[in-house]
Amino acid sequence: MPDGSQVSRTLSYGLFTLPNMVTFGRICAAPLSFWMILDHRPDLAFFVFLGAGLSDAVDGWLARRYGGNALGAILDPVADKALLVTMYTTLAAVNVLPDWLAILVVFRDVLIVGGVILLAVLGHKVPIRPLLISKINTTAQIILVAWALLFTGFGLTVPYVLALLIWTVALTTLASGSIYVWMVARGPVP
Repeated sequence: MPDGSQVSRTLSYGLFTLPNMVTFGRICAAPLSFWMILDHRPDLAFFVFLGAGLSDAVDGWLARRYGGNALGAILDPVADKALLVTMYTTLAAVNVLPDWLAILVVFRDVLIVGGVILLAVLGHKVPIRPLLISKINTTAQIILVAWALLFTGFGLTVPYVLALLIWTVALTTLASGSIYVWMVARGPVP
């Protein structure tokens, strides 16, 4: 029976660790889902999105169990944001979700990522740690996309649930973005 170091060696080859390959697969899910929605197959996009969500849990478990690396730490949130931004803009383009919600979700992400990059360029150390409201927001965003794909893809309707999820995402997106901006604006960045 191989020990932990032997197992770890079998799961990686330099930067190409098993968790990173799973994460890369999730990045590839973004254009695949985009194409499926534009091809009028939201039912298939639902399954790709579901698989991407499960792969997020798998790559996290693999990274904790066998060790992650710096590339994985960067790729994981990039994969999450690529998939969510793609889904919101695409679902808005095909009139499943409101345009204003897609703009709000994308603007918040651009504001946060752009702010971090700008502060780093200006020489400020930017601690990157998600807030509880940000985790709630991401969870709400994922649930809304999954719900929209499931119900659109299979011709189901429960309009009040969709409206509730849309407003939950809007409010948590506004709250999360506002708190990040407030934290940076209130004083010097550590």
